Amino acid sequence: MAGTPTEFEPVPPDVAAHPTVKLPRQRTRPTRRRAPVWLAAAVTTVWAAAVSYLPVLGLVMLLGQVSGGAPIGARLTFGTAFWLLAHGVPLSLGGDRLALVPLAVSVLAAWRVSRAGVHTARAIGARTAGRALLSAFAVATVYAGLGALAANLARPLAVPVESALRLGGFALVFAGLGAARESRSLGRLARRLPLPVRDGLRTGTVAAFLVLGAGAAVAGVAVAVSGGQASATLATFHAGVLGQAALTLVCLVYAPNLATWSAAYLIGPGFAVGAGTTVSAGKVSLGALPAVPVLAALPDSAVSGLGPLLRVLPMAGGMAAGWLLVRRRLRLAAERESPTPGWGELIGICALAGPVGGVVLGLSAWASGGALGAGRLAVMGPVGWSVGVVAAGVLAFGALLAAVATRVLIRGRS
Repeated sequence: MAGTPTEFEPVPPDVAAHPTVKLPRQRTRPTRRRAPVWLAAAVTTVWAAAVSYLPVLGLVMLLGQVSGGAPIGARLTFGTAFWLLAHGVPLSLGGDRLALVPLAVSVLAAWRVSRAGVHTARAIGARTAGRALLSAFAVATVYAGLGALAANLARPLAVPVESALRLGGFALVFAGLGAARESRSLGRLARRLPLPVRDGLRTGTVAAFLVLGAGAAVAGVAVAVSGGQASATLATFHAGVLGQAALTLVCLVYAPNLATWSAAYLIGPGFAVGAGTTVSAGKVSLGALPAVPVLAALPDSAVSGLGPLLRVLPMAGGMAAGWLLVRRRLRLAAERESPTPGWGELIGICALAGPVGGVVLGLSAWASGGALGAGRLAVMGPVGWSVGVVAAGVLAFGALLAAVATRVLIRGRS
């Protein structure tokens, strides 16, 4: 009967004429085999460690060569120890303690470890939070083993157990972030948060990074202005052109530390360059300084003239973040992806953004400080909690001021 479905499909005429012809079989796509998690973690983590370790070792080898030809073994030991220092492992140099972390190496190591978490999660096909956590744990375990091995090579400068614990925790945090992003569990968690909370987290983080950028700019200008004194300090080492280039690279390794100290100076609490010293916009009290070229950029007295205008920069960072917040929310409202923010919502977002930015700046200040030896140099850098508390208030006020002004101006223009 026409239109009635039949049980069998009609056989094509060419196949019916040639009964020996076989119909092609539908091929199934082979299932992709996933790599074992420990194998993937070992490969990605060793590569991540090598990318951050080899530049440090090369720099130390160059310094040893230009400083009088230190033995290869001593250079290897100190290069390995300096790499551990970038992960927060304090070093014992005789009776002195070196704990001033080179943040440039730390940032490089954190980036590579996070990529190790991404690649490990991708290799095992992690699509859930549990699989992402497994990837991060595997990377952290391998990285902890590398830390213990490096500490054994750097004896007696570092302790193997402490090195393993610190590097394992370091890798667990950053590999966990990378694995969570690759498995999309971080995005799913973010989408579950209310929109004002997401905006507060974003605004506070943006404001904090703007303040750190302002600190980096001010520190760079200060070094450029005092370039003559810095060059004179560099020339006292009598290391030749190659040696001066190596010492300049060492200063660049600590450039993020100086940028964070400059941000603490702008925010208000300032920082210390030795026990009993203070460097802030309102007060400068210095003693004898180590012969480090970049320290020539330190101010000799409190700001005067137009100098107090520098203290407006942290608030300007909060204002820029608040302006971006309102522009983004109005754009989303125009695209009908979110409602137009009301005054209460804007105030709540800015009130949350202040503490978020304060936490980011406080942690940065805490990480940038440490001991550069014994005695006076045991205290270097800003106090993290004081920087965080002051920054929270400044950023919240700046973000609120800009958000309200932008909302009023755009509403009046409409």
